[in-house]
Amino acid sequence: MRLYLDACCLSRLTDDQSQARVHDEAEAVEGILRLVGEGRATWVSSIALEIEINRNPDTDRRRDVASLLAFANEVVVPRSGTAERATFFQNLGFGNFDALHLASAEQGQADVFLTTDDDLLRRAGRCGSKLRIRVQNPLSWYQEVAG
Repeated sequence: MRLYLDACCLSRLTDDQSQARVHDEAEAVEGILRLVGEGRATWVSSIALEIEINRNPDTDRRRDVASLLAFANEVVVPRSGTAERATFFQNLGFGNFDALHLASAEQGQADVFLTTDDDLLRRAGRCGSKLRIRVQNPLSWYQEVAG
C-alpha cells in the first residue's frame, strides 16, 4: 500500500488536541506512521510537501512536522508531466499546493492520498472520475485498514 500524506494531515499531530475530531485524526496519523515504520505501508512524500511544511511560520510546529519527513520511503521530484497534471487540477478548482500534491502523489503511484482538509476532500469527491488516486481522510482510511 502506497500512501501520500499531505501537509495538513501531518500537521494534525501538532494541532490543538482538545477537539475530538483533531485528536482522533492525529491518532490515525500516528497509526499510519506506525504502519510505515513496520514496513506494512510505503510513504510517498514530495518536494512540494517539504516546501509547504517549511512555509509554516510557527518555528516549533514547522520543525516538528518537517522532522517526520525523514521517515518517508520515497520523495517525488516533480517532472514536467507532473506540472501539467497539477495545472489540470488547478483548472478543476484545486489550490496550487493541493494540485501539486495530487499530481506528485499520482507520479509516485500512491494508492491513496490522505488529507484532513474538508474542502479538498469534497472537491476530490466531486472530481473523482478525473483523479487517478483515491482521496480520503486519514481516520476513515485507517479505520478501514486497521479495523
